[in-house]
Amino acid sequence: MTGTAVLGTSLAVGASSAAATPTGSTRPRPTTAQEALRELAAGNLRWRTYRERHPDETPAVRQALVSGQHPFALVLGCIDSRVPPELVFDQGLGDLMTVRSAGEVLDEAVLGSVAYGALELDIPLILVLGHQSCGAVKAAVQADQTGEELPAHIQYIADQIKPAIDHSTEGDARIAATIDANVELVRSRLAAEADLAAKVDAGELLIVGARYDLTTQRVNRVG
Repeated sequence: MTGTAVLGTSLAVGASSAAATPTGSTRPRPTTAQEALRELAAGNLRWRTYRERHPDETPAVRQALVSGQHPFALVLGCIDSRVPPELVFDQGLGDLMTVRSAGEVLDEAVLGSVAYGALELDIPLILVLGHQSCGAVKAAVQADQTGEELPAHIQYIADQIKPAIDHSTEGDARIAATIDANVELVRSRLAAEADLAAKVDAGELLIVGARYDLTTQRVNRVG
């Protein structure tokens, strides 16, 4: 896909799936990246229309998860309290592996966490999730404009986002454009990691970018 589109536009949300049903759960479970995208799109639709199911929270599921986990997607998102992936996608226990850092910024701990999900748990989908009105991006843009040093370790966050700053726009438009550009920057950096790239090339992993809109609660594909 090119440009920005609703996460599930081309993915036939609600289509039948060949996914397996895990012990303790009563619903089909995605086993491929495309199935995972469809499930995330369906969950986001439930979320934004206030029809959440809060799946996979039953006593049986909780007991089944004691012996292991098999999440179907990994979401690398921001720390923003308004964008919890399990709620935004209406998923439950054991469904998503979530890694969160301000502005989705990568460091060795974040990279190691993402790699664990893809390489050790064989998760087929990595979703890099930015969001509207990201404070980390706003801080990076403002620091770039003023030249002021940010406090303590916050400057590290700004430095990592800086290459994504869109200098062709101004004001709020620059922040909005940089949010999308930063998602694509993080996505491309993950895709360039040798071990992850090998799984992508083998058709075992898909890495995509998306943005959550606080106004509409809709998740859109980026890139």
